[in-house]
Amino acid sequence: MIFSKIEGAGKPFLIIHGFLGMSDNWKTLGSQFAENGFEVHLLEMRNHGRSFHSDVFNYDIMVQDVLEYCEDKKLKDFMLLGHSMGGKVAMQFACLYPNYVEKLIIADIGPKFYPLHHQIILEGLNAVDFSLKPNRNQVDEIVSRYISEFGTRQFLLKSLYWKEQGQLDFRFNLKELTNNIEEIGKKLPDDLIFEKETLFIRGANSNYILDDDFPTIKKQFINAKFETIDKAGHWLHAEQPKELYEIVIRFVN
Repeated sequence: MIFSKIEGAGKPFLIIHGFLGMSDNWKTLGSQFAENGFEVHLLEMRNHGRSFHSDVFNYDIMVQDVLEYCEDKKLKDFMLLGHSMGGKVAMQFACLYPNYVEKLIIADIGPKFYPLHHQIILEGLNAVDFSLKPNRNQVDEIVSRYISEFGTRQFLLKSLYWKEQGQLDFRFNLKELTNNIEEIGKKLPDDLIFEKETLFIRGANSNYILDDDFPTIKKQFINAKFETIDKAGHWLHAEQPKELYEIVIRFVN
């Protein structure tokens, strides 16, 4: 079963991270939601974080992983939030199993197809040869040749850990995520519909959800509302956590 971190008590609130992410990306916001009377479950998808590694990786199987988790924890009528890849998982889960979800929050992703755009990031990560036992600074230096943006590198290198003494590695399953990268951009099947309240939140500096996407989104998410966070890009939870928190709390309450 997939790994999770659970905090707080009250109505369940599940949060699913994005591609190459982990539960720690949502730790601060998760704690804030927990302080507001929610039992927060920070999930880690297969091939990410502390969850198991597998050569099978697609949205169908990740949705089943979430279902298995909910059945094991006996969770129903919960708030469900997903960012980026996690938003695609959350959308598909809510459409297939609407009785589990009370309200749905999607952070900076739509149901549409997205062309491949992680190639440079994966190239940089795959350039690290852990058999040479690099330290954290050396890993950062290697990755920086491909990814100049410090914030992006900081996000990616959160997944570095000591596999054993003197031996770093990435927690995510880089080999299988690279092999299955085409799965990430796949669109939500057109016949999937979710009729309950849904909030799509986008960063003003991100191009993942365009104004032109609103009508298409509302065909599948009948009760969709939209919010835009200024001075935020795709990683809106890291760039503008206060604004994101306030928007989500208003919606779930």
